[in-house]
Amino acid sequence: MKAFTTLTLSTSLLSATALADTISFDDVTLGAAPPGWIATKTGKGAAKWTIEKDDTAPSKPNVLKQSGEATYPVCLKSDTSLKNGFVEVKFKPISGKEDQAGGIVWRAKDSDNYYIARANALEDNVTIYHTVNGKRTEKMRTDMKVASGQWHRLRVDFSDSHFTVILDGKKAIEWDDKTFTEAGMVGVWTKADSVTLFDDFSYGSK
Repeated sequence: MKAFTTLTLSTSLLSATALADTISFDDVTLGAAPPGWIATKTGKGAAKWTIEKDDTAPSKPNVLKQSGEATYPVCLKSDTSLKNGFVEVKFKPISGKEDQAGGIVWRAKDSDNYYIARANALEDNVTIYHTVNGKRTEKMRTDMKVASGQWHRLRVDFSDSHFTVILDGKKAIEWDDKTFTEAGMVGVWTKADSVTLFDDFSYGSK
């Protein structure tokens, strides 16, 4: 299976059809961070982003795994620059005493400045934040079931100052903000000691 597949997606949340890239992490070296990504963190600690084989992967055989511990591990697709569009990923929270989270990032300037939406299996909620100069601030939260040890699909549609967060096909949050108005990178995110798997990372411009 090719790691990069061009798809044409059309949803009711997008006003126009967008070309999307989907990354399934299947044509890359095991045990290392994926090429073309900035495998890093916000804050302190040591994030560990690696490609691993996983028999439960939605698109077998590989996944992107975060198994380190840092304030906020973040992995950014370095060649992306989206102002309006969407980002989506399938994630599976595995373990973590402090956190069991899967998140997606958009309009990222760098590892300290971005928007983030995350789903948390310890708290059973979905939350949207912005991170400015390394400081994360919560903006809105919705209680939703997020089962540990199961795959979920998290998506954000963003158009100018309006953002819609969707978990497993259900709308979780709508929010408006003008902190970051320029195009930026997209990526994935976790928190603290959360061990999380990611697969089928999709994004597209509008």
